[in-house]
Amino acid sequence: MTTLKAKLQDDLNAAIKERDELRSSTLRLTLSAITKEEVAGKTKRELSDDEVQKVIAKEAKKRREAADAFAQGGRAESAEREKAEGVILDAYLPQQLGDDELEQIVAAAVAEATGAGAEGPRAMGAVMKIVNPKVAGRAEGGRVAAAVKKLLAG
Repeated sequence: MTTLKAKLQDDLNAAIKERDELRSSTLRLTLSAITKEEVAGKTKRELSDDEVQKVIAKEAKKRREAADAFAQGGRAESAEREKAEGVILDAYLPQQLGDDELEQIVAAAVAEATGAGAEGPRAMGAVMKIVNPKVAGRAEGGRVAAAVKKLLAG
């Protein structure tokens, strides 16, 4: 079975052959972020596909934040480039949850947590504990937290 990292490497080689500069530079940067993560600890190790996915998600999030920053700074061309890189990376991530789907998962978790006696500020943590494994990699933490706060407040 091909690992996610190997797929990125194969896609990078294909992008280089096709002279796809945007794709090759995006994949190159992502692979170097993965390598950096692999040598970050005391011993060099091979990342699991889940860990590689987390690195890709982090890189995609950086692209979205940079695109927003460039757009606010009036640098539309740079913002478009960051957005395009984000789209390339999103293809390697699980399908993101829609707002309705996320809200349903959070609503069920809120019911479960309050049913177990969680209330007030502690309820937030209890709900997040239930929600996070269900949405792992399919919704950004900030989005999840906002949905939880909204439903707990309502």
